[in-house]
Amino acid sequence: MMLHISNSVTIADNEIEFSAIRAQGAGGQNVNKVSTAIHLRFDIRASLLPAFYKERLLIFKDQRISKEGVVIIKAQRFRSQEKNREEALLRLKELILSATRIQKTRKPTRPSKNSQKRRLESKEKRGRIKALRGRVED
Repeated sequence: MMLHISNSVTIADNEIEFSAIRAQGAGGQNVNKVSTAIHLRFDIRASLLPAFYKERLLIFKDQRISKEGVVIIKAQRFRSQEKNREEALLRLKELILSATRIQKTRKPTRPSKNSQKRRLESKEKRGRIKALRGRVED
């Protein structure tokens, strides 16, 4: 089974390392005896991803990517190991896609004359209201 990132990019199962661990938090006896949580590890540098994907992932600022270039995802939302495994794979796919998405550069705009006028008028109005709060003199 392979994880499909896009039409041309896939990750083989042997590149992703899964380990079952005990889930944390509430859940009663089931949590204490069954290892349902999944720890996913994916080494970016050792993978067969295209160079563009590797570069983008390695410079991407995300706490799930270690300094060594290993993606570590812990999935423990569900009570079954299989569902947690699917969720971890889905999160890995979303992480890779978000790292490769190119943001548009922001073009700074200037406020319009009318918006500047409205802003100054509202400031004057507010100032007049505050001036009325002063001490009353007879």
